[in-house]
Amino acid sequence: MTRNRELAVVTGASSGIGFELARQLAHRGFDLIVNSADEKRLLLAAEDIGRQTGASVQPVQADLRSYEEAERFVGAVAATGRPVAVATLNAGVGEGGAFLDIDLEDEFEIIDLNVRSTVHVAKRLLRSMAAAGGGRMLITSSIASTMPGSFQAVYNASKSFLQSFSQALQNELKDTDLTVTALMPGPTDTDFFRRADMGDTKVGQGEKDDPAQVAEQGLDALFAGKDKVVAGSPATMPDPTQFGEQSPLGRPAQPAEMAPAYVFLASGQASYITGEIVNATGGTPLP
Repeated sequence: MTRNRELAVVTGASSGIGFELARQLAHRGFDLIVNSADEKRLLLAAEDIGRQTGASVQPVQADLRSYEEAERFVGAVAATGRPVAVATLNAGVGEGGAFLDIDLEDEFEIIDLNVRSTVHVAKRLLRSMAAAGGGRMLITSSIASTMPGSFQAVYNASKSFLQSFSQALQNELKDTDLTVTALMPGPTDTDFFRRADMGDTKVGQGEKDDPAQVAEQGLDALFAGKDKVVAGSPATMPDPTQFGEQSPLGRPAQPAEMAPAYVFLASGQASYITGEIVNATGGTPLP
């Protein structure tokens, strides 16, 4: 690896958002350590990024669902002897279907990759980054983190964990030289829906964002020190004109129902409420 470039680590880098995060970090002047469980696709991705950018790209195949494999991965990072300036924890998986129908082992795979491996790698890397004097971490959450997900219950819950985890770390590290940013994509044109067996669902068949755009918005937010970014285009965000039909109440709000909230927030009774977002959406959460 070239010593005049800083080092970035990207998990889930063989395709989709992870590939774009890695490619764009290389274009921004970083050498890379990239990870995926799929060795063949990882090697092709690493070769492609290196050819496009001239960066040094070290692929480390590891299935981060396994404790031993995650340890091997962070060991490979440490073995370079170089401080990690940027870490983007993007590895994740989903599974569509009714909770009663999905095999328990498949649900555990979601938890092991989305939750456990993220905590594992974040713990190891943030400690080393702190010892080296600082750095930046991007954790791929989702707009799915803001709402319960019927027919992908465990996936949405895993993303809610990551969102809460990211925000907690942000607060813990606010007086340090470490930053944590949560990337919250909407539906994105990746292999996710095929792998999750969700290609025939409404969201699977709907409009999706370009992963290059999502990655760029995530990295811009990371380097700006923002706590989170809802990435993507307005076309894939929830349609506010449909909240009435889609909300648990099944109808649009009436002006008389909204006005008391404004009055309360402007009153002395709300004197201890500041910097908050109040979602008056009939039970439909917003990112």
